[in-house]
Amino acid sequence: MKTSNLIFVSFLLAFIFSCNEYQNLLKSDNNSEKFRAAENFYNSGDYKRANRLFEDVIPFYRGKPQAERLIFFYANSYYNLKMYYLAASQFENFIKSYPKSEKFEEANFMIAKCYYMLSPIHSLDQKDTNTAIEKLQIFINNYPKSIYIEEANNLISELQEKLEKKDFEISKQYYTIRDYQAAIRSVDNFIGEFAGTKYREEALYYKFLSSYEIAVNSIQSKKLDRLKQLKLLYSSIVKYYPETIFIDQLSSKMDIVEKEINTFEQIN
Repeated sequence: MKTSNLIFVSFLLAFIFSCNEYQNLLKSDNNSEKFRAAENFYNSGDYKRANRLFEDVIPFYRGKPQAERLIFFYANSYYNLKMYYLAASQFENFIKSYPKSEKFEEANFMIAKCYYMLSPIHSLDQKDTNTAIEKLQIFINNYPKSIYIEEANNLISELQEKLEKKDFEISKQYYTIRDYQAAIRSVDNFIGEFAGTKYREEALYYKFLSSYEIAVNSIQSKKLDRLKQLKLLYSSIVKYYPETIFIDQLSSKMDIVEKEINTFEQIN
């Protein structure tokens, strides 16, 4: 038999033996043995098997000194299995059961981090993102000197940027579907809420484009005033962003605006 085949057969036999041993553990009434095996699986990174064994022995150890450690590991095994709702729930259970535990601070941080992990891409509903920000902020307020404080602040910054991007994309979408009034309102609300946003320049550009479409297509009685307001918006953009990447598009449209204004002035 080739060496490669021998290795494969040996691996297969070891795997079968390991599975049989694990199944025997699950059927066993020896809770201390299950607990030891669960910790070994946990420490070796086999969180799935560890989690199953932890679940089996928790009722037996509840109220005993080992329970505190057991329940924390149980919660953390869910986190490592990427089952974040269940992990958050178990960490919540831990802090309610052991308010004086040395792991209390870490468990509180892990609850917030579970919701951070649940935060979806910016285009989806951001309920879990808002929950994560709320829980991270509470953690920061309660533990300003925590070893997790830097990470907590970084996670909040990342989540807030996600919310910024979502709101900005909504403003752009209004322009895309030609709802220009809604686009202008959305941009104004966006800039008001996220004053220091990195999307401010681009947001103002889309406000200009929306205002331009409204102005050049206005009825005569409103057109001149809207064109002049557009000119002011243009001046504001180039004042704050003299090297804006949108200068060619802005200048091209402003040429049309200037011609329209001159036409009105010559008539009057």
